[in-house]
Amino acid sequence: MLLLVTPSSRPPSHWVFREALLLNNESGVVLYLKRQLPMWLTWFRIIAIPAFILFFWLEGSGERWWTAGLFTIAAITDMLDGWLARKWQVQSALGAFLDPVADKLMVSAALLLLVQALDNSWVTLAALIIIMREISVSALREWMAELQARAAVAVSWMGKLKTFMQLVAIGMLTWNLSWSLVVGEWLLYFAAILTVWSMVQYLRAAWPWLAK
Repeated sequence: MLLLVTPSSRPPSHWVFREALLLNNESGVVLYLKRQLPMWLTWFRIIAIPAFILFFWLEGSGERWWTAGLFTIAAITDMLDGWLARKWQVQSALGAFLDPVADKLMVSAALLLLVQALDNSWVTLAALIIIMREISVSALREWMAELQARAAVAVSWMGKLKTFMQLVAIGMLTWNLSWSLVVGEWLLYFAAILTVWSMVQYLRAAWPWLAK
């Protein structure tokens, strides 16, 4: 009897990986980890937010080693998940959605905590600029996606530099050492400037659609 394997008759992918694990198939295990690791890193950032807030409150106004350490790990996963997904060609629609959401949730939570803790008008202004820009650009990208033109406002190198500066600045401010507060504050101002600059670039790229 000849058994034809059609796309509908193929077992689900998780069955294949489960069989590979049961058979101790090393290549199957590696393939499974490659498919799942980028998504696990993204979920880690989201799950780490409550822990970050708790550490921030528990460590109070002193040196925040646990809080800064957790934020640093989360920042590293931010750089790794997308890079690994592209390198291993395991991009997914869910990952493309959750990655920027995780970044914005983590950054917004950290900025709100720092605004309350530092009680600095200039830091508050920089935080407002960054958060309002993130909301505006997210709305712009969603609108452009409805017009089938999201590629015109894809993440640019300026946007990536802005994100990197934000993460370093927040990490420094969270650490709450005398020297890290000074460095972090100036980096946050620079990140706010890059935030506005990158938003202007996105608006210019979207202007042909906005002007219709």
